[in-house]
Amino acid sequence: MAAVVHLDLAEPGSDDERLEELALALAGELRELDDVESVAPATTDDVPEGTRSALAAVAGALVLSVRPTAQQLLSVLGLVREWLRRSPVQRSVKVTIDGDTLELTGASDELQRRVVDDWVARHAAIP
Repeated sequence: MAAVVHLDLAEPGSDDERLEELALALAGELRELDDVESVAPATTDDVPEGTRSALAAVAGALVLSVRPTAQQLLSVLGLVREWLRRSPVQRSVKVTIDGDTLELTGASDELQRRVVDDWVARHAAIP
């Protein structure tokens, strides 16, 4: 069974058009992963409860379908972290599964790696 993963991109000072460009660029890279079954721009129906307003959340938001194993989730998160690190500006991506949100930044420190590992462990069907 696939997990539904919501990605919500943010870049300071960016408008909805810029966020859509960023989301399309990230979606293209995610589609290259064997672990991702599907990637699509989010619609108002896809917005997780408790996030920013539905209309605002759609700009720069993606919905992925991925098998909920540690390897597949780490593959997706690794690609997102690398994508963030390559950015010349400070971006972030909120990753949500079943209402549990993890915020990734371009920072490459040990604490963020441990937070990612703990988050993946909560959502992985197979260790």
